[in-house]
Amino acid sequence: MLDDEAVETILTNGSLELEGRLLAASNASFVGHVILDGVRLRCIYKPVAGERPLWDFPDGTLAGREYATRLISEAGGFDVVPATVLRDGRYGPGMCQRWVDTDPDSDLVDVVSDDFDEPGWLAVLEAEDQRGHPVTLIHADDPRLRGMAVFDVVINNADRKGGHVLVEVEGDSAVPSRSAVWGCDHGVTLHPEDKLRTVLWGWADQPIRDIDRERLDALVAALDGDLASRLAPHLTVTEIEALLARALVLRVAGTMPSPGQGWPVIPWPPF
Repeated sequence: MLDDEAVETILTNGSLELEGRLLAASNASFVGHVILDGVRLRCIYKPVAGERPLWDFPDGTLAGREYATRLISEAGGFDVVPATVLRDGRYGPGMCQRWVDTDPDSDLVDVVSDDFDEPGWLAVLEAEDQRGHPVTLIHADDPRLRGMAVFDVVINNADRKGGHVLVEVEGDSAVPSRSAVWGCDHGVTLHPEDKLRTVLWGWADQPIRDIDRERLDALVAALDGDLASRLAPHLTVTEIEALLARALVLRVAGTMPSPGQGWPVIPWPPF
């Protein structure tokens, strides 16, 4: 088994070979593997050159934001972002992240018929499917997922789709993960304006837990230490200040936010 430091070393210094492109991704994303000293790890590589311009995010910053969310996740003890590095690849500098093999039978976000009534799930949105039948967007009332929801508030995630929640296949990873639930695709995050858009609204207006408060305290302390300087190459001063402000506001408020007005609060499509 490899620890996170070893995985990051392999991702950074290993020979990067690409196997194919994820055609459904909004930005150029390639599946491949890195090899170092005979150790092979599967990965995803997103070159800066393949980023699609966005009206509300500066060009060429998405890879840096993906890396920044990894730093934030680790500093606060959220442990929801797989090992992620910045490195050169076939198409230039970009983000390289450990690939997570998922369990297809363990989805934590789903769309079900309106008569679904199993315990352990929280309803988020009522809608209609393509045939006009009523359906409900739900997610599991899972403590690991709840930690991810708190993390999304802190990083101001503008695109937490159901497909961005990964339940790792137990025992398949080269890494002994501290959490079997991971989040991916964190490029459109950390904007200074409120842009939270997520499928994880099931805990809206509910109190944060003790563990959430501990993580927020750890993140605030880290930002008061060297985390801000580590984030500085990838975020503006305003974005780092907004990150700190969101952590402080959530800690003081003590409750999860509710969906706001003037901005779509569910990503589209939600999967």
